[in-house]
Amino acid sequence: MQVNLPPDLETLVNKRLSSGGYSSVEDVFRRALEAQDAEESWTDEERRALTAHIEEGFLQAERGELIDGDQARREIQGMKDDWHQERASKR
Repeated sequence: MQVNLPPDLETLVNKRLSSGGYSSVEDVFRRALEAQDAEESWTDEERRALTAHIEEGFLQAERGELIDGDQARREIQGMKDDWHQERASKR
């Protein structure tokens, strides 16, 4: 399949490629379409919950309740470890 993109979309694709986060034009489109599919499968409740989390994050930032990158990585790693532990215990 060949796709002809208008210049503005071609610029966006090239920008994504130059970011280093994508390996090919196919990768850019695949991830965009997969993200769209995932978003379409969200329930209204899930969307509201996500919006609430984002809004709370903005409020925390406005109050100066920020953490540095190292602490964020430790907390995320802890959440991942808990998730893996929970999955392992269900087997």
